[in-house]
Amino acid sequence: MHSTLEQVFGYPQFRPGQETTIGAILAGRSAAAIFPTGSGKSLCYQLPALLLPHLTLVVSPLLALMQDQLAFLRRHGIAAASIDSAQSRDEAREAMARARSGELKVLMVSVERLKNERFRNFLQQVSISLLVVDEAHCISEWGHNFRPDYLKLPDYQRQFNIPQTLLLTATATPKVIADMQAKFVIAADDVVTTGFYRPNLNLLVEPVRSDDKRERLLQWLGERGGQPSIVYVTLQRTAEQIAGHLSQHGILAEAYHAGLPHERREAIQRRFMGGQSNCIVATIAFGMGIDKSDIRNVVHFDLPKSIENYSQEIGRAGRDGQPSDCLVLANRDSLNILENFVYGDTPELSGIRCVLDELKGAARDGQWEFLLGPLADQSNIRQLPLKTLLVQLELRRLIAPRYAYYAEYRFKFLIEPEQLLEQFEGERRDFVAAIIRTSSRARTWATVDFDGMYQQHRAERNRVVKALDYFQEKGWIELESKLMTEVYNVLEPGFDSQALSTELHACFTQHEKTEIERIHAMLELFATERCLGQRLAQYFGDEKVPPQCGHCSVCDGRVAHLPEPPPLPILVDKQFDELCSDFIHRHEQHTGDIPSAERLTRFLCGISVPLFTKLKARTIRGYAALEEYPYAEIRRWTQAHL
Repeated sequence: MHSTLEQVFGYPQFRPGQETTIGAILAGRSAAAIFPTGSGKSLCYQLPALLLPHLTLVVSPLLALMQDQLAFLRRHGIAAASIDSAQSRDEAREAMARARSGELKVLMVSVERLKNERFRNFLQQVSISLLVVDEAHCISEWGHNFRPDYLKLPDYQRQFNIPQTLLLTATATPKVIADMQAKFVIAADDVVTTGFYRPNLNLLVEPVRSDDKRERLLQWLGERGGQPSIVYVTLQRTAEQIAGHLSQHGILAEAYHAGLPHERREAIQRRFMGGQSNCIVATIAFGMGIDKSDIRNVVHFDLPKSIENYSQEIGRAGRDGQPSDCLVLANRDSLNILENFVYGDTPELSGIRCVLDELKGAARDGQWEFLLGPLADQSNIRQLPLKTLLVQLELRRLIAPRYAYYAEYRFKFLIEPEQLLEQFEGERRDFVAAIIRTSSRARTWATVDFDGMYQQHRAERNRVVKALDYFQEKGWIELESKLMTEVYNVLEPGFDSQALSTELHACFTQHEKTEIERIHAMLELFATERCLGQRLAQYFGDEKVPPQCGHCSVCDGRVAHLPEPPPLPILVDKQFDELCSDFIHRHEQHTGDIPSAERLTRFLCGISVPLFTKLKARTIRGYAALEEYPYAEIRRWTQAHL
């Protein structure tokens, strides 16, 4: 263990917690490593991967994280690969071949990949020593980044006979740790936490009125003379506005958010990493997988989403151990906008009922087949909560996933069809001719007709897909697949739709309540009269921390009394007609129904749901007109007028 650390990784000694975690894995036990951001969690699987007999499978939630870690492994001469959405089929096929031959030590994938039928078949053929779950707090419904597909990881571990698991996270409260530990059956002694206190981070909270924030940010960054800095905001448009404002006033800044094209985001990230650009104004889309050690300042221009998010985001500062400043420009003005994000993820009861009716309809065939996008549109539930709903149905043993496949394949000839036919003889030539004949051809692309192939040539879908893959490999065609279709077995067709939809809606509502409480816990932290460093560490269960850090705004004698938001105009009857009549009219035209109070509230608060895209809701007078009001108050107001 020690010689590998020195010879392969070039480190003279382990950092706190690493040796205990690696020791547990090499002794054949499962373990969890809960270390602060930037303190060497990845080594806890990278080193054992070299010493374990078979493949180490790493499940990671973000492409940026995978690419960053792959680059590190390759620099150290470790055979590692990923299978991800940005790759060509050839690259994925090569990674699988290397894993099968035993050459590969580490394979990184997203959790969604484990639902793919072809990938699951591949895993059945490979011996795996260790399953690594990165950002493992995503498995807990009590965590701040719950991802429904993570709930299935313990099942996958059993299905693929993986003897050990290693969980990695930087942000887990005691409740979340207990949940993770129970789901993967990890002994208490093998849960390794190293504490959350970072002595080099100066935690500063400054109460600032909304109107004064831009000026204060400009002044504060100006005093720091172009040091590497990240400014976090909530909305994409705010990122653009603030980056523009800073640049106009002499601080060159770039906006970074999920609405930008992938290539542009990559270029911004490269410039920041390379030091050509020193200030990024970003939504939370930025920072995962950023391993830049000299970030000196992290500013929260808007409130973070939770204490966990705050901890993760400030954790990107000062990884080189040098003093770094983390500033929150705090007030309560944007509180309602933050809460609205939470309310938007709770499906309407009618939406849940719609999904259950679809399931009931499929029950007589014993199999439920659907496309996620159209089901989200039909039920008016966003895709992430819809996935959560499907996982809840799985956990209740009502459905079980069979496989997923692409409903549509289309191809473009790169050689003449006659030339393609000439490559084959006999039955194979007839088979290829049938593919060409049955595929409906537009100007450039031809769409495969699987039914036609079966009727005319008795060719199973699987054989057709394999042939198309082969043609692409040879450079004869360009192949595209789309419309991912999910297929589930229906295990319990006789369920009571009404009772179950009410029960599931109550689960979502409880989760909503937990998330709102999380936002208020964060406000309490920022307004605390006790040392910020100590309060933050204690939230994560770390008691080994000085009662006063001596370098936060509270220790410096500046307790943040957060100003109350300016009073909002009183809602009156007249406004209801003004703001809602156009939307009600268009809703009736499209659906034949008057919108519910819940749906009207989402419209007025600017919370996007699939139906609003169809109705072009953003163009209707009244959309997001009341986004600064508390959601519950708008709901009461709309209920009174319907």
